[in-house]
Amino acid sequence: MVMFFIALLLLAMFMSVRFSSAAINKFGESKEVSPYRISYISKTITIAIVAFYFILIANVSGLEYSQISFFLSSVFAVIGVALFAQWSILSNITASLIIFFGFPYRVGDEIRIMDKDDQIWGVIEEITLFHVLMRRGEELITYPNNLILQKGVIKNPVIEQESDEE
Repeated sequence: MVMFFIALLLLAMFMSVRFSSAAINKFGESKEVSPYRISYISKTITIAIVAFYFILIANVSGLEYSQISFFLSSVFAVIGVALFAQWSILSNITASLIIFFGFPYRVGDEIRIMDKDDQIWGVIEEITLFHVLMRRGEELITYPNNLILQKGVIKNPVIEQESDEE
């Protein structure tokens, strides 16, 4: 009976991964998102689904809750220490997921990021797992995903360019 439930969970995991990948591909194509972004978002969601189902399989297979919780707490402790040292990695990955599903700007849009210390503006060239890449003339600006969600962004701003004729 346990083997039946494990097989059922494996089938459900396989179907969930296929369904989520297809849904993400369809959503990304409808928003005209680059294939690279669709791929890494799909992989991130797949990792989360597989981890969830492996926890369920471990529970169904007869491992006691204390054994599972001890193992998971050990894993999360190691991951927590690693991510605490590099907290921006997790923050940028989370921001990347938010940007994929709800960011109102696309590749090709001209934006200005409202930052009191610096004038950050340009045309969005690519949105990666960790950064938004913007082109301003010959410069390529790399701006972290987590920061772009924390700042105000103006789409198609009127930008006063500095003239070289002074």
